[in-house]
Amino acid sequence: MCLLMVVAFAIADVRAAAQSTSAPMPKSRSRSATLTPFAREKARVLLRQNLSCLGCHQLGGEGGRLAPALDSVLARRDASYIAAIINDPARARPGAAMPRARMPANQRALITQFLGGKSTGDAMDLLAPGVGESAEVTGIYQKWCAGCHGVTGQGDGPNAKFLPVRPSQHASASQMQQRTDDALFDTIFGGGVIMNRSARMPAFGESLNTMQIRALVRYIRTLCHCEGPRWSRDGTS
Repeated sequence: MCLLMVVAFAIADVRAAAQSTSAPMPKSRSRSATLTPFAREKARVLLRQNLSCLGCHQLGGEGGRLAPALDSVLARRDASYIAAIINDPARARPGAAMPRARMPANQRALITQFLGGKSTGDAMDLLAPGVGESAEVTGIYQKWCAGCHGVTGQGDGPNAKFLPVRPSQHASASQMQQRTDDALFDTIFGGGVIMNRSARMPAFGESLNTMQIRALVRYIRTLCHCEGPRWSRDGTS
């Protein structure tokens, strides 16, 4: 009886989701038409709650404004490009300020299909040779961080007002001195969600190397003119 009730509730949830005013699936020519209603709703939930994509992109009017909306992506790009940019942004579009999202292969395939892309294997011919990232930390910060955190780290980037949680103020000593260098590193590497913060904060661990992320941590310390908690510093008690 309990199992039957669980199944009944699950079916009801899927039906309710299909009838809700949730974000529409990408328009026209959409390969997501081949997905089940459950799979389409799962993709929407992942994009809204678990992945960082809506930190920069919009879906159904919700999300950031730093990058093009996802609803009409097929009106601008073909399926191969969509798959390529999701699979490896730096190779598909060298120089683009889009980090490679960290997600399991099955989730990447689902999001790709939901947005209208085809299998990543078919898209590999579109990928350009990789381009090395500049090691100059100010340039890295302006490219990857300033859109939300602001040019000077005040949390006032042009995208900040479109986010559900205000970006951290890297220039604020009162905020930053409470965070250890390791916490800052982990947040940049793995994204906000792994630190129980906003999922709209992307993970940069697959776009920046360890030295670049550590350089960003040191750069944030110059913005706030502060250090982490005393107990976290090397050689102190």
